[in-house]
Amino acid sequence: MKKVISKVVGGRCNQGFHEVGDEYVVGDLTPEGICTSAFASIFPLILALQTGGKFLWEKDNQVTRAAYPDDDWTIFEIRSLE
Repeated sequence: MKKVISKVVGGRCNQGFHEVGDEYVVGDLTPEGICTSAFASIFPLILALQTGGKFLWEKDNQVTRAAYPDDDWTIFEIRSLE
């Protein structure tokens, strides 16, 4: 499967798991260190990129952003590496 990088670009994790600048490479397995709430929120976008999908509403259709619903909305940028 294509590799995707997910990077924390904003917000604040209320559990202290994620900080701005953290990066997770996602291939065939869930990356170590990402909490289940964050991964569950961004997985559909990751899967779309891994299977050739595009985000037509984005200027670069191989990149998108998503937040997961914790208190301060940790924001991830999701980008195809291939």
